[in-house]
This record gives sequence, C-alpha cells and structure tokens, in this order.
Amino acid sequence: MVRFLNIALIQLLIVLFVANVLEATELNVMDKCWRPNPHWRKNRNQLARCSVGFAGKMLGNIGKGVTQYKVTDPSDDPINPKPGTLRYGATLIKGKKWITFKRNMKINLHKPLLISSFTTLDGRGVSVHISGPACLVVYRATDVIIHGLKIHDCKAHLPSSVMGPDSKIIQLGHMDGDAIGLVAAKKVWIDHNTLYDCEDGLLDVTTGSTNVTVSNNWFRNQDKVMLLGHDDGYVRDKSMRVTVAFNHFGPNCNQRMPRVRHGYAHVANNYYQGWTQYAIGGSMSPRVKSESNYFVATKSGSKEITWKKSSRGDKMQWKFFSVNDFFENGACFSPGKGVGKVKPNYSPSERFTVADAKNVKELTSSAGALQCTRHSIC
Repeated sequence: MVRFLNIALIQLLIVLFVANVLEATELNVMDKCWRPNPHWRKNRNQLARCSVGFAGKMLGNIGKGVTQYKVTDPSDDPINPKPGTLRYGATLIKGKKWITFKRNMKINLHKPLLISSFTTLDGRGVSVHISGPACLVVYRATDVIIHGLKIHDCKAHLPSSVMGPDSKIIQLGHMDGDAIGLVAAKKVWIDHNTLYDCEDGLLDVTTGSTNVTVSNNWFRNQDKVMLLGHDDGYVRDKSMRVTVAFNHFGPNCNQRMPRVRHGYAHVANNYYQGWTQYAIGGSMSPRVKSESNYFVATKSGSKEITWKKSSRGDKMQWKFFSVNDFFENGACFSPGKGVGKVKPNYSPSERFTVADAKNVKELTSSAGALQCTRHSIC
C-alpha cells in the first residue's frame, strides 16, 4: 500500500512539475487551447476546437457519430487493408473517424495512402513514423486533421491502384514523393508534425485546394519544402487561401517556405533557421503577407528572403509584404509593388492575434510532433 501511494505521489509531482513548466512557457494560441489540460487523453476531441487561420475550427470532425479507431498493426496492404491498420481506418471506416495509435510504431507504406473526408489522424502520446511511396494524400476530401506524426523518406511512385475512400479502388498517376499532398482538398489542418528527407517536397497544396492551416510543424533537412499552387497555368488556385503559422523551418532547408502560385498565403510567427536560395517565393502574382516572422540568415546562404519568378502571362503585380518581421544576420525582405498590405480578411472563427516577432523562438520551441509524457502532460 505504501509503495502504491509513493508511486501515485511521484506521478502527481511529475504532472504538477510539467504543468508549471508549461505555464511558465509562452504557448501560442493553438497550443494554449489544449496543452495545459492534463486530461487531454480523455478529451482528445477538444483539439478540433483549437485551430485558427483559414481552416477555421474543425467542428465537422467531432460531434455525433464519430468512430474512435485505434491503429494496432503497422503493416500495410494497399488493396485489401486489414482491420487495425492505418489504411483500413483512413479509407474503409465510413463517416467521421478519430484515428489514434496503440503504441510507438513505424509504418512503411507500400503505396500512397489516401485520406478520406472527416478524418483525424492523432499521433499524440506515442511516436509514429510514416515513410514509403508518396506517403499521405488528401484527395478531393474535406475536414481533415493531420496531427502529431513524423513523416519522412517518402519516395516517388509510378502509377498504381490503391484502396480509396468509400471502399473504391482508385487509379493514381505518378506521385512525386511528398510527405503530404493536398489535391483538390478543402478545410485541412496540418499541425505539430515533423517532416523531413523526402524525395520531392514536404507539403504540396495544389489543384484547387483551399482553406488550409499549416501550424506548429517542424520542417527540416529538405530542398523544396512547401508548394502552394499547382502550376502557372492552373488559374483555379487564385482562390487558394493558406495560413502558415508557428512553424519551425530548418536547419538545412533550401527553398519554398512557402512558394506560392496565384493564391494567398498569410505567413505569420514562423521561425526560419536559415535558407540557401530563398525562404518565401512565388509566381503568377501571388499575394503573401509575411507578418511577425523571425528570419535568421545563414553566413553562407542568401540574405534575401524573397524570390519572384517572372512567368508567361504574369503581370508582375507582386503583393509580397513584410509587416513587423524580425531580421537577423543580414536577412532582408524585398516587398512587392502592389498597393495595400494584403489583409487575410479572416472570419471571426479563423482570426487570431499575431504575436510579437521577438517571441517567435519561444512560441515555436515545441514545433513538430510533441513528446508527450506517460503522465498525460503534452
């Protein structure tokens, strides 16, 4: 009995200690919404109320009829997924599903994994590594949360067939080898993931995808990091809206943090740990508001943050604006020639207060997949 009480007391002290550390640490607006709660495991769905930016609140992922699905098997069968595997939960479970993982695991995908609408991938509390051909694809889906995963070493893949949403076999074309690809997707929140070392890029938002928030992620060891917009001729991407906030870029990132075509990106409170070519770039007159980011140029790389490509049909009406950014080691930002400062025009549920750039290092200090303790504090 005494031994049991001592163990319980130690666990309580650990929880109180970590809670005090979290309280002393300045958390960004999304983390502040759920991380201080020591009982987050019993109320995982609270996470869906914490997103801001263009994804808005992810209320479509919670409420009545949510299936709680736990991944117990790290194997992968692209055509006939087994119950207990990630692919089974992401494609064959109908309706709303909240997917968690029973234990630490490494999932090597044999083919790209399509994620259906109203799906939450929640890796909190364990360490989940995902690798393989092209990794995760959100294809013509809506209301998707990808949280707490380590996605890396994703490779290009030849055209193939895979199980898709609603138990339908989908024919995929050539896949470039991105960690996460959004294709004609809407209302997607990508939060607290660690992404690195992929053959092409780490995140693509293309072909009409919009209403996306990319937050609290750690992007590292990559040439091409984030592409927003399919190609110069795909004018539907003019309606694309993406929020990029509280992310950590680096070390060893070269370009595209992000690269934008046609659409709009609000890039706020991110920490840039150097770049070789550029940090933020684009073509086809994109609109970018860089607000209160912390840019640290490397000694050997480019000091210029922006890159602007002249493309056929592009009127070069650049609207790249830097508002209250912080620059270190000679970093510099060349603004566009447009008029105004490109407001994000958020709705009330999307709006958030952008913090002072000098606080960004602390606000992004826990970017990436969180190392949650056994005693519930995350």
